[in-house]
Amino acid sequence: MLFNAFLQALREIRRNLMRSLLTATGIVIGIASVIAMVNIGKGASESITQSISQLGSNTLYIIPGQERGPGSQSVMVKAFKMKDVEVLKESITTLKAISPSESTTMTVLYKDKNHQCSIRGIDNGYFDVQNWALKAGRNFENSELRTGQNVCVLGQTVIKELFASDESPIGKKVRLENFSCDVVGVLEAKGANTFGMDQDDLVLVPIKMFQRRISGNDNLHLIMAAVKENIPLEEAKLQIQRLMRERRHIKTGEEDNFSVRSMTALLDTITQITSMLTVMLGAVAAISLVVGGIGIMNIMLVSVTERTREIGIRMAVGAMAQDILVQFLIEAVVLSGIGGIVGIIMGMAITVGVSVAMDITLVIDPSITMIALLFSMLIGIVFGIIPARKAANMNPIDALRYE
Repeated sequence: MLFNAFLQALREIRRNLMRSLLTATGIVIGIASVIAMVNIGKGASESITQSISQLGSNTLYIIPGQERGPGSQSVMVKAFKMKDVEVLKESITTLKAISPSESTTMTVLYKDKNHQCSIRGIDNGYFDVQNWALKAGRNFENSELRTGQNVCVLGQTVIKELFASDESPIGKKVRLENFSCDVVGVLEAKGANTFGMDQDDLVLVPIKMFQRRISGNDNLHLIMAAVKENIPLEEAKLQIQRLMRERRHIKTGEEDNFSVRSMTALLDTITQITSMLTVMLGAVAAISLVVGGIGIMNIMLVSVTERTREIGIRMAVGAMAQDILVQFLIEAVVLSGIGGIVGIIMGMAITVGVSVAMDITLVIDPSITMIALLFSMLIGIVFGIIPARKAANMNPIDALRYE
């Protein structure tokens, strides 16, 4: 009986093809929107996770001041000194590499070209902390770091802006506004980070040169540290906190006047935000499924009215009310099911297109696809039951008299 009802449903859909297609459009749009929104959201979250992992999931950032809550800035207190970095290097055994970091923005000049970029004062530990290799040249020598000589390592964006494509920057002199600097190395390209900022648009200089020539003081506002493999971040973080509390003379019970942060904490926060946004976008898209369901109910009510005489004839030759109910219910389910299948195909196509266009990770979740298809069938049942019951409850004599 069910198979015959299914064939009858297909015949009715084919007989009113244009009307059926327009009715199913609401389901198609709803299913496609839900699948696309959820998959794109998950793909964006995966891309962010990968980008943050590249920044260093084992990296700790030690910053003066303590964050005071969402939307407020960190209260800047006593800055770090180079002695703090040296003590951390000597005392914390869980660290693989450590480097001070101070940065500003300056104009770099070479011949008749100039380019504004980030200038960052570091020591050689920075390359290990950031897992950043050199493409050419060398890093800083100990004598250059100790005396703060005017040497620098350039990022790829700076090189493209200042040098000809066939010109090697190694050994050349560039000017950082009012003083010159010898180029000793070139960094490998890294591209944009999680937040869309160009990581290659920078010049690295020895930290003591930065303090003497640029900042004019010996303050440090960031210390970066890479934790050894198989060492929990929390263990290293706790060791750093204990040492820094001792060095900064913080008494028991007093709040830290510094922060030790990790990319893992940032990753957790971003993951929570993207998951929430994905759910919200999926919920908004699901509203169109309800609209599509209302469209199915409306067209099925019209179909019941148009086929009143047919229903009367079927009842007159022995069809039961249950047969009529099943017939119209299956028609609604088939109509919504066809819309669901087309919506799944369209949703996957949109997901692939957006992933390629926005250069994010392609994620197609099979579970959301199956849930969307089942939900479309459920929409057909829920919104098809009223027209089906109306058809099943008809009086056969009244139905036969209907013109």
